Order: sequence, then structure tokens, then C-alpha cells
Amino acid sequence: MKILILPRYEPQAASSRYRFYQYIPYLNAKRWEVTVKPLLSNNYIKYLYDKTPLPVTEIIQGYFKRIIQLLNKKKFDLIWLQQELLPWIPSVFENILVRGDIKIVADYDDAFFHRYDQSKSLFIRSLLRNKIDSVMKYADMVLAGNNYLLERAELNNRKVILFPTVVDLNKFKNSNPIKDDFFTIGWIGSPGTSKYLQIIEDALKEVSLDEDIRINLIGANKIKINGVSINHIQWDENTEVEEISKFDIGIMPLPDNPWERGKCGFKLIQYLSCNVPVIGSPVGVNKDIIINGVNGFQANSTDEWIKYIRLLKNDKELMLKMGRNGRRFVDKKYSLQKNAVKIIDYFSELLQV
Repeated sequence: MKILILPRYEPQAASSRYRFYQYIPYLNAKRWEVTVKPLLSNNYIKYLYDKTPLPVTEIIQGYFKRIIQLLNKKKFDLIWLQQELLPWIPSVFENILVRGDIKIVADYDDAFFHRYDQSKSLFIRSLLRNKIDSVMKYADMVLAGNNYLLERAELNNRKVILFPTVVDLNKFKNSNPIKDDFFTIGWIGSPGTSKYLQIIEDALKEVSLDEDIRINLIGANKIKINGVSINHIQWDENTEVEEISKFDIGIMPLPDNPWERGKCGFKLIQYLSCNVPVIGSPVGVNKDIIINGVNGFQANSTDEWIKYIRLLKNDKELMLKMGRNGRRFVDKKYSLQKNAVKIIDYFSELLQV
């Protein structure tokens, strides 16, 4: 079988890395021939995260290359697509490009339909509000990262599968770093999502009155909170597991908005895989991942954030127990090893092989 994978980004972007690239060795092991053609290069990721100049020429080239790839799609048996073929382009053009006998799998780990149907621009809403729905309709299968995305997909497609974002348990495991006398609250994410930390500013200020509190942020903007000492750590794929393992707890605050309900809670899964208990907002899939009192706590208010942080800080045995529970939870539901078997089965069924 010949598979054409069309991720949005190169491997530096977490969404493409964890939804697509980490499955390639498993597909190759089945002797399936895999071709990967990302739309946007790592220079675009640098533009998003490091504020480098927008690589306009590369973006235009990426769109033209993708069109050429689709015009030559007959040599493939299946296309595995991230979100859409041509972002910000009306669906009529995509429908023309995908015509033919090739099977198409559309993959979603964020509520990208809201980028269009809830845009502040009336022009964008008018032109593209149904764009992602159209992609879901022409796909032969839709993979949805959580139930919020699945419900939207089921309005447009009969073959929708819940397929969470997962971790490689051979890579994500607690490296047992030597703990010091500080209690480390940790967060990992992108500069764009670090804005959510503002939700718990007051809680962080309160718990930081304890002198043995430390806050480590991986990949965040250089945010500052008065009265709070923050260690900013640059994200690096080679050190992310080691840095997460230094956390005593991992946090994921979120507002209860449509876009955030579509998130896949991946940072929670990263924390738990490293035996780190979690505290997060009960929004979207977070409510499924965080089992109150078992692997962490769902916090609804500033008072609850303060309460749960201090509870875990003052009860090391509870913290360690929740961390172990979290690792077992990930092993059962969110491991690459188990999901790789599933994706091969899904594709085999679709291709009838």
C-alpha cells in the first residue's frame, strides 16, 4: 500500500509530530510505502513562535507543491490529511483536487472549524464557515482527537473514529531526576497558548508566598506575574521529557470557550506519562483525562487551584500515588504502542487489505 501523508507542518510542530510523524515507523514496518509532504516548513513555525519574518515565498511554494502532489495522487492508495488541503482557500477547489478513487482520511486535533465559523471577519465567516465541514464530507474517514471534534465530524461523515493524541511510552517516562527541596509547578506549551496561564495568576501569586515554590514554564512567552518567580525553559524535543520529569505537578488552565473545548489535553497526557499528577480546568477532554482524586484534580476556581496545589505540595505520598496512577492511565488509553495497531487496522479496513 502507498500512503501519502499531508501534514500541515514539518516535525518541529507538535500537532504534526504527534498526529502523524510518530506513526511512520509502524506503517513502514507493515511494508507500506509512506510519502510525507508537509505544507509549511519549520521556518513558518519560527515565524509563529520566534517572531521571525513571515516566509511568504515558502508558503506560496508550499501551496503550489501541494496542488501538484494532488494532481499526481493516482499513484497512492490513501491520503492521510491534517485538517484541510489548502488553508484559507474555499472548499470548492479542494473538492476538485480530491476527485478520484483514492481514499482520504481527514485528521483533527483542534476545533479548526471555529477558526472560520467564529472568525472576527465577516468576509471569512461568509466565505469559509463551512470549509472544514466540506472536508469532513469528502473524506472517507475522519479521525477526531476528542468527543467535541467527533460530534462535529459526525454531522458530516458516517465513518468517524475517536483517535486521541498519544505519547510514545518508550520515550515519555519519568527519568527519576533528583528532587530538591523546592516544589515545582510545571507547564509545557507554545507561546500562543501561554496566555491561558493568566487564568490562574491570582492562584500562582498566593501559592508563591511559600518560599519553596518554583514555577517552570517550557515553551511559553516571556510572561511575568508580579510576585511570582518564573523559570522560562526553551522547548527542545531532546530535553522535554527530562524537563517534565522535574515537575512535581503539571498544570493546564483553560477558559471554557468553543476553541478550547476542541483541545485534546495533550500536555496533561505528557505530564501523566512522566508520573506527574495534574491540575487542570474541567474544559472539554480535560474532564475525561483528569480523574479527580486519582491522577489529579479538576479546578473550577482560584480557591480550588490554591487548595489542590497546596494539598499535593503538603502530601508527598498522595502526589507520588497520583503520579503512578497517571502513568497507568496513559498506558491504558493514550500510548502510541496501542494506537499504532489501531491506525493500521483502520487503514487496512478502509483499503480492504
